[in-house]
Amino acid sequence: MTEFTDQVTNGVKDVDITKGTTQAEMHKEQTKDIPTQANGEDDNEDSEDDNDDDQVGAGDGAAKKKKKRKPRKKKKAGANGTTAAGTATKQSEPPRVPVSQLFREEYPVGEEVEYKDDNLYRTTNEEKRHLDRMNNDFLQEYRQGAEIHRQVRQYAQKNIKPGMTLTEIAEMIEDGTRALTGHQGLIEGDNIIAGVGFPTGLSLNHCAAHYTPNAGNKLVLKEEDVMKVDFGVHINGRIVDSAFTMAFDPKYDNLLAAVKDATNTGIREAGIDVRVSDIGAAIQETMESYEVTLNGQTTHVKPIRNLNGHNINQYQIHGGKSVPIVGKSTDNTKMEEGETFAIETFGSTGKGYVHDDMETSHYAKNVDAPKVALRVASAKSLLNVITKNFGTLPFCRRYLDRLGQDKYLLGLNNLVSAGIVEAYPPLVDVKGSYTAQYEHTILLRPNVKEVLSRGDDY
Repeated sequence: MTEFTDQVTNGVKDVDITKGTTQAEMHKEQTKDIPTQANGEDDNEDSEDDNDDDQVGAGDGAAKKKKKRKPRKKKKAGANGTTAAGTATKQSEPPRVPVSQLFREEYPVGEEVEYKDDNLYRTTNEEKRHLDRMNNDFLQEYRQGAEIHRQVRQYAQKNIKPGMTLTEIAEMIEDGTRALTGHQGLIEGDNIIAGVGFPTGLSLNHCAAHYTPNAGNKLVLKEEDVMKVDFGVHINGRIVDSAFTMAFDPKYDNLLAAVKDATNTGIREAGIDVRVSDIGAAIQETMESYEVTLNGQTTHVKPIRNLNGHNINQYQIHGGKSVPIVGKSTDNTKMEEGETFAIETFGSTGKGYVHDDMETSHYAKNVDAPKVALRVASAKSLLNVITKNFGTLPFCRRYLDRLGQDKYLLGLNNLVSAGIVEAYPPLVDVKGSYTAQYEHTILLRPNVKEVLSRGDDY
């Protein structure tokens, strides 16, 4: 999810993402000792074989041959891709099998990139390697979320077609995310354990970010559209934030290539003790080296200078640090060991500057929300719903509709006015321009940089 420069909240406290017991961890602890059906079947088979051996006794005489133990039959996978014990062996289409059934606690590792220059020693330093091993629990949560993101987006990339409504596309992605996390989010508190990390952004053409359809939206994806697909997955508040761009006309290829290359440049330059302003300069240089020709006019791809990457804390999508995508930043903030960052870049054929426009759909409760007296009754009840179902995770109006809330706009606007909830309107460049986005979540581990959301697609 994008950080808009003018909307950054200052003074946000850092959250220690390696400590604290959560509902998700308690649930794991309660279920870890439950025996599986497969173990029970194996015990029964052993008992039957032992009985057969006992029945062949000395009374039959030495002349009689002892019965041979029959080899066990291998359990065959079921037609639906499950074993006899009920554990899935492959993902369904559309994706509905929780990834916890596809992997045994250990989830695929993202792309590991060794540190360079002054940090090269971290790769082999035993102290740093020990610190890295101590972080395995929350690493597995990040990797589980990343694997869900890869499986959901790869299905979406194959199945999103012109003619679909944006609501159909958003629900395709969100239904897959909820199914693969195993948390539908309809029971109070369920979405806080795991599920959708923030609303699915489906921003078209000159709209760069923060657009998702509200109820009744009938907007249809067209052949000539350029659509940014930005969605998040979280496990125990460890948010994986990744985005890509879809276009169906090859004339936009260079625009997409410029932004993808710029994002990879940002990832390559990122590291412990690196100044974020230096990353922005490298991103800008890469992006502006590309040209795109539209309607007979050739122009350099411009980075959108007031959109940034950002660090991510547990249950907090914008952690307080920004990663600019232009080189004129005076921000000398450095990246630090153990931090998680969303490295994202935006390119435009327009002015390279965005502003608020259109109907708001994205909201989030502020981490440092003020305690103020709410005089609107609907605002009090709505705040209770938001706190118990989303906490400080971003949400949209469709998610409130899904929970059965209605006539909530007055209360929602009151919470925004009070500073308790932040509204994130769509961000647009000039009409007639086209924008693209690519984004990955990276983790600065003590001994290596891991691009958590990296896949075969981007």
